[in-house]
Amino acid sequence: MSIDWNVIATIVSPLIALLFGVWVNRRFENRANLIAHYGHIAAFVSKTDTGVPFNVHTHAVVLRNTGRKSATNVRLHHRHLPDFTIYPSIVFHEEKLPDGSKDIVIPSLIPGKQITISYLYFPPNTVSEINSGIDCDQGFAKVIPVLLQRQYPKFVNVIVAVLMFCGLVSIIYLTYLLVKLLIGVA
Repeated sequence: MSIDWNVIATIVSPLIALLFGVWVNRRFENRANLIAHYGHIAAFVSKTDTGVPFNVHTHAVVLRNTGRKSATNVRLHHRHLPDFTIYPSIVFHEEKLPDGSKDIVIPSLIPGKQITISYLYFPPNTVSEINSGIDCDQGFAKVIPVLLQRQYPKFVNVIVAVLMFCGLVSIIYLTYLLVKLLIGVA
């Protein structure tokens, strides 16, 4: 069986152009891109000096600007704003809204900057009653689910990507051959 290189070129060239176009768009587009994820969510039972137990809740929001432009007027909305700390230290102010909720407003978050906002609160408040969204002048932050996983070296990721691309091209080519065979029989 001989390989029809014209068919392979016809199949592969649009895929390469698509991937190249996406890469160019992501690489050279100047925009802010906020992503956020929830760090730990925990509840502790502590005791007062007299031995009376009480509950303490805590969670963290990790916010990062992955874009190539500064995010301006970043607003973290809260139904109830408990005690909190921001690390690393950054300029911010609190703003009370007419409905009684509060915002933490960060004037500017530069590209590549990551901050962690840690909250400390007591029952009956829970994590679902604290945060109610994150946005900035450029749009909304995307909240992503995060799992701890091993980070492989870049060369391993490149090898895997190349093998996956070769497998995709092979499947498309075999599908073409199967369709050509079926049409030729009919």
